[in-house]
Amino acid sequence: MKRTINMTEKKGLFLSLCIFIAPLMLSGILQLLYTASDLIICGSFGPEHSTGAISVTSPLINMIVTSTLGLATGANVLMAKCFGAKDKEKGQRVVYTSMALSLVLGIAIGVFGAVCSRYFLKWMGTHGDIIDLSTEYLTIYFIGVPFTMIYNFGAAIMRAVGDTKRPFYFLALSGVVNVLLNLLFVIVFRMGVAGVAICTAISQFCAATMVIISMLKNKRDFYRFKLRKLRFYKKETGEIIRIGLPAGLQSFIFSFANLMIMSSINELGEKYGAAVIDGNGASSSLEGFVYTAMNSCAQGAMTFVSANFGARKKSNISRVVLYTLALVMIVWGVLTAVILPLGKPLLKLYVSDPQAIEEGMKRLVAISITYFLCGFMDTFAYSLRAIGHSTLPAVVSAIGGCGLRLLWIFFFFPIPYFNNLLWLAISYPITWVITTAVHFICFIVLFKKIDFDNKEVTIFEYPQTEL
Repeated sequence: MKRTINMTEKKGLFLSLCIFIAPLMLSGILQLLYTASDLIICGSFGPEHSTGAISVTSPLINMIVTSTLGLATGANVLMAKCFGAKDKEKGQRVVYTSMALSLVLGIAIGVFGAVCSRYFLKWMGTHGDIIDLSTEYLTIYFIGVPFTMIYNFGAAIMRAVGDTKRPFYFLALSGVVNVLLNLLFVIVFRMGVAGVAICTAISQFCAATMVIISMLKNKRDFYRFKLRKLRFYKKETGEIIRIGLPAGLQSFIFSFANLMIMSSINELGEKYGAAVIDGNGASSSLEGFVYTAMNSCAQGAMTFVSANFGARKKSNISRVVLYTLALVMIVWGVLTAVILPLGKPLLKLYVSDPQAIEEGMKRLVAISITYFLCGFMDTFAYSLRAIGHSTLPAVVSAIGGCGLRLLWIFFFFPIPYFNNLLWLAISYPITWVITTAVHFICFIVLFKKIDFDNKEVTIFEYPQTEL
C-alpha cells in the first residue's frame, strides 16, 4: 500500500497538497476534540471552575512545550529536503538525531514543568479559586510530556516523506482511549482535574508507543529506525537547531505574549469574577478548531515547499503558497460559518453560567471574523523557514506578535474603556494584520533572490540572501 505522497510533481500538486493536509487537519481537530472533552466532562462532573482551572494552564503549557516543538519543525523541514533531494543516507541521520532530541527534551521539560508548576501559576496571578486545581492538573500533565515529544518528532519525520495517514490513525486511537478513560476517571472515580490529566498522559503514551512501533517495523530507507542506533549526529543536530530553534523561539514569544494576556484575564477574573476566566477558556477551545485547521494548511505548505526546494523546483513553490492561501480561506470560511451562529449553544457545552457564556461570545466574535489573517501569517512564516530563512520570521513575529500585544497590555488595557475581555481579544487581529504584511513582503523579496540554478551550493547550506 502506498503511504507517501508525491510532493514535487506539477501535475496534481493541488490534489496532493489537499491529500497531505487532510489527515494533518483531522489530527489537529481530533486532538482539540479530546482536549475539549477534558473541559466538557470535567466542567460538567468535576469541581466548580474546573473549566477555568484547566484552560488557564494552556498558555503556560504552550509556552514551554511548543517552544521546543520548533525543533520538530526543524526535523520536518530537513527531512523533507532530504526526501526531495533523494538523499537517503542523510535522511537516516536526521531520523536518529530527531528521535534522540525528542527523548532528551521530553524528559528535561517533564521534570522542569512538574517541579515548577505552582510557581508559574502564581507568577501568572492565577485566581485563588482555581490555583490548587490548576497546579494539580499541570503537574500531572508534565509527567506525560516525554511521550508527547516522542510522538511529535516521530510524526514530523513521517509527514516529511508524505505519510500523514498513520500519525492521524495513531492520534485517533489514543484519543479514543483518552475520552473513554475521562468518562471512567471523572464520572465514576470522581477524580476531577487529576483524572483528566492522568488520562491525557496515558493517551500520550499510547500515541508515542504506536509511532515508535511503526518506525521500528518500517523498511523504507528514509525513516528506517533501530533503537540501538539512536544517537546524535553533530552536523544534523546543528542543522535541526539552526532551522528549528528560531521557530521554537517564535512559538515561545507568541506563547509568552498569550501568557501575559492570560495574566490580564486573571486580573479581570479578580475584578469581575471567575466567570470571565471560564468564558475565555471555553471560547479559546472553540477558536482552537479554526486555528488548528488553518495551521495544518501552513504545515502542509512548509513540507511541500521544503521538498520542492530540495528538488530545485521554483515554480512549484509559488503554486504551493498560493494553493495554501486559498485553502486557508476555505477552511476559515466553512468553520467560522458553523461556529459563530452556534456560538452560545457550543459554549454551553463547556460552561453553564450565563455571564461566562456572554464573556465567551465577546471573544469568539472578535477572533473568529478575522482569523484567516492568522492563517496567512503562518503560511508565509512557515514558507520562509522552508526556503532556509528561519530566523527572520521569528524576529518579525517577536516584534509584531509579542511586542505589539505587550504594548497593548501595558498602555491600552489599564484604560477603563479598554479594560475588558473584548478589547483584549481585539489585540489579536491588530497584530495579525501587521505581522502578516511584513511576512508577505519578506517572503516575496527573499524568494525572488534565491538562485535555483546555482549547482555549486547544496540545499543544506542555505545560501543567505539579504532583505
